[in-house]
Amino acid sequence: MEISPEVHRYILAALFLITGILHFVKPKLFTGIMPDYIPYHLMMVYVSGAAEVLGGLGILFERTQVWAGWGLILLLVAVFPANINMTVESIQKSGYTSLYSMVTILRLPLQFVLIYWVYWACLR
Repeated sequence: MEISPEVHRYILAALFLITGILHFVKPKLFTGIMPDYIPYHLMMVYVSGAAEVLGGLGILFERTQVWAGWGLILLLVAVFPANINMTVESIQKSGYTSLYSMVTILRLPLQFVLIYWVYWACLR
């Protein structure tokens, strides 16, 4: 039995809404992983959190689903450098074999899975 794209949109919306809200509730979790070359870390955390909340809500409505889907894909691409930075810093601090480093390494390809998931559920 295949689960409909609509169900996937609800799951994705929940993921993006929860993560987006966390940007406002626990901003230090996100400012800590940002590369130094990105200015205004706290403001960028709030902007990306707002984008996640808006995108998560947007994919729930037919009228905004395509725009929100593309916005979430662009957001996932835009935050990828922070994920790379988090991985590099973890490896430098703890080595390749620490559990946290392994999780951050495995998270990198997950970003591409999320991009495809948003595309599949919202844009095809």
